[in-house]
Parts: sequence; structure tokens; C-alpha cells
Amino acid sequence: MTSRSLLRPLALAGSTIAVALVLTGCSIPTNVFSGDAERDEAGQVTSESNIDIFELKVGDCKLADDATSTELSDTNVVRCSDPHDEEIFYEFDLPDGDFPAADAVEQTVWETCDPQFEAFVGISELDSALTYAYFSPTQDGWERLGDRTIQCVLYSEDGTQLEGSAKGTKI
Repeated sequence: MTSRSLLRPLALAGSTIAVALVLTGCSIPTNVFSGDAERDEAGQVTSESNIDIFELKVGDCKLADDATSTELSDTNVVRCSDPHDEEIFYEFDLPDGDFPAADAVEQTVWETCDPQFEAFVGISELDSALTYAYFSPTQDGWERLGDRTIQCVLYSEDGTQLEGSAKGTKI
């Protein structure tokens, strides 16, 4: 499982939309055979899917998860050309060792994701209409599964959905 840590408290709008879809009877298809989405030769998602959190890749666009949950085992991905709430823009692994303290993880995230945000979007986060959060390993995932991966996840600061990849947009 992966823990979701928000650096900014503005991710509720997307989860409200997802909850509304569920309550109105809409559903998101699940790929029950592989745990991953259908992808083209370039690795891009080709249809909406509920995937195992460990199948999430850089460049994936997704719908917001339940903002009240601190642990995720699955998430909903969509084609980036479809309306979405978040996009994975970078990932890296923490070094082996004991499970790190939350403040150490957050410091590493700031030092690593900030320059990668600017490289991906084309402007600094401070000048952007976008911001980011991150997914990080839980202690259980760290110890039992060897999960060391941090994923940097961008989203619109005002909670509006994105259409298309944010790569190079300078928004």
C-alpha cells in the first residue's frame, strides 16, 4: 500500500466529483486480469481503469482518490486527453534502511519534486496554477514489500480538472 501525503489541502474537489459519479451509478471499468490498465506501445493508458497502486507510472493521469483515506491499494486512471484530476510527473526511490520519519520524507520530496515539477511543467510551482502532492510507502509496504517509491503528483491548485498532459504547458 502507498500513503498519500498532501503538501497542499486543495485536493477535495476531484474526490467530490468521483463520489458523485459513484452515487449516480456511474462506474469505472476494472481490468481484472493484470491489475494494470490497457496501454499502447508507448505505455500510455488507452481506457479508464481501476488499477493496483503499484501499476501507477510516470505520465499516468488519474481521477482523485478519496481525500479522507491515507492509504491506497488501487486508483482510477484515464487517458490524459480525458478530464482528470492528477498526473504523475516524477518518481524516485528512497534509500534502503529503516522506515524514514515523515519529516525526512517530506524534506526529500521538496528537494526532489520541486525541480522536477519545473522541468516537467516548464515553470516553477510558485508561478504555476498547478501544485503537487506525493504518494509514499507505508511502514507495512516498506517492511513487507520493499516499497521505496515516492511518486510526485500534480493537480490544479483551484481544484479544476485538467485535460491533456501538463508536460511543457507552463500553466
